[in-house]
Amino acid sequence: MTRHLAAALAKQILRRSVWNASKPASRSLDVPKGFLAVYIGEREKKRFVVPVSYLNEPSFQDLLTKAEEEFGFNHPMGGLTIPCREDKFIDVLSSLSRS
Repeated sequence: MTRHLAAALAKQILRRSVWNASKPASRSLDVPKGFLAVYIGEREKKRFVVPVSYLNEPSFQDLLTKAEEEFGFNHPMGGLTIPCREDKFIDVLSSLSRS
Protein backbone atom coordinates (compact mmCIF):
# COMPACT_ATOMS: atom_id res chain seq x y z
CA MET A 1 0.00 0.00 0.00
CA THR A 2 1.48 3.37 -0.90
CA ARG A 3 1.89 6.07 1.71
CA HIS A 4 -0.67 8.25 -0.03
CA LEU A 5 -3.28 5.50 0.04
CA ALA A 6 -2.59 4.71 3.69
CA ALA A 7 -2.97 8.34 4.68
CA ALA A 8 -6.19 8.62 2.67
CA LEU A 9 -7.48 5.44 4.30
CA ALA A 10 -6.70 6.75 7.78
CA LYS A 11 -8.44 10.06 7.02
CA GLN A 12 -11.53 8.23 5.77
CA ILE A 13 -11.60 5.99 8.85
CA LEU A 14 -11.23 9.00 11.13
CA ARG A 15 -13.93 11.00 9.33
CA ARG A 16 -16.43 8.16 9.58
CA SER A 17 -15.41 7.41 13.14
CA VAL A 18 -16.06 11.00 14.16
CA TRP A 19 -19.52 10.88 12.55
CA ASN A 20 -20.31 7.64 14.39
CA ALA A 21 -18.77 8.64 17.70
CA SER A 22 -20.81 7.74 20.74
CA LYS A 23 -18.37 9.45 23.10
CA PRO A 24 -18.91 13.04 24.25
CA ALA A 25 -17.31 15.61 21.97
CA SER A 26 -15.26 16.97 24.88
CA ARG A 27 -13.16 13.78 24.79
CA SER A 28 -11.65 14.84 21.47
CA LEU A 29 -10.53 18.18 22.91
CA ASP A 30 -7.72 16.57 24.88
CA VAL A 31 -5.88 15.52 21.71
CA PRO A 32 -3.26 18.14 20.82
CA LYS A 33 -3.01 19.52 17.32
CA GLY A 34 -0.86 17.24 15.16
CA PHE A 35 -1.85 14.11 17.07
CA LEU A 36 -4.64 11.53 16.88
CA ALA A 37 -6.18 9.14 19.36
CA VAL A 38 -6.13 5.43 18.60
CA TYR A 39 -7.59 2.54 20.57
CA ILE A 40 -5.39 -0.52 20.92
CA GLY A 41 -6.10 -4.01 22.16
CA GLU A 42 -7.66 -7.30 21.27
CA ARG A 43 -10.32 -7.34 24.00
CA GLU A 44 -10.03 -4.30 26.25
CA LYS A 45 -9.10 -1.18 24.35
CA LYS A 46 -6.55 1.29 25.65
CA ARG A 47 -6.37 4.81 24.26
CA PHE A 48 -3.07 6.18 22.93
CA VAL A 49 -2.38 9.62 21.46
CA VAL A 50 0.20 9.46 18.66
CA PRO A 51 1.65 12.01 16.22
CA VAL A 52 -0.11 12.13 12.84
CA SER A 53 3.33 11.84 11.22
CA TYR A 54 3.23 8.14 12.15
CA LEU A 55 0.57 7.68 9.45
CA ASN A 56 3.40 7.86 6.90
CA GLU A 57 5.47 5.11 8.53
CA PRO A 58 5.33 1.61 6.98
CA SER A 59 5.08 -0.16 10.37
CA PHE A 60 2.10 2.02 11.36
CA GLN A 61 0.54 1.54 7.93
CA ASP A 62 0.66 -2.23 8.53
CA LEU A 63 -1.42 -1.68 11.67
CA LEU A 64 -3.88 0.46 9.68
CA THR A 65 -4.27 -2.33 7.15
CA LYS A 66 -5.15 -4.75 9.97
CA ALA A 67 -7.69 -2.25 11.28
CA GLU A 68 -9.26 -1.95 7.82
CA GLU A 69 -9.45 -5.74 7.44
CA GLU A 70 -11.11 -6.23 10.83
CA PHE A 71 -13.35 -3.18 11.13
CA GLY A 72 -13.67 -1.63 7.68
CA PHE A 73 -14.86 1.89 8.40
CA ASN A 74 -17.05 1.00 11.39
CA HIS A 75 -14.85 1.49 14.44
CA PRO A 76 -16.65 0.50 17.65
CA MET A 77 -14.81 2.92 19.93
CA GLY A 78 -15.80 6.00 17.92
CA GLY A 79 -12.17 6.48 16.94
CA LEU A 80 -9.47 4.63 15.08
CA THR A 81 -9.33 1.13 16.59
CA ILE A 82 -6.30 -1.07 15.87
CA PRO A 83 -6.62 -4.77 16.67
CA CYS A 84 -3.23 -5.70 18.04
CA ARG A 85 -1.72 -6.53 21.39
CA GLU A 86 -0.72 -3.53 23.46
CA ASP A 87 2.88 -4.72 23.85
CA LYS A 88 3.26 -5.04 20.07
CA PHE A 89 1.89 -1.54 19.57
CA ILE A 90 4.30 -0.15 22.16
CA ASP A 91 7.17 -1.86 20.30
CA VAL A 92 6.07 -0.15 17.08
CA LEU A 93 5.86 3.22 18.87
CA SER A 94 9.29 2.71 20.40
CA SER A 95 10.89 1.96 17.04
CA LEU A 96 9.18 4.98 15.47
CA SER A 97 10.27 7.34 18.23
CA ARG A 98 13.90 6.22 17.76
CA SER A 99 13.91 6.92 14.02
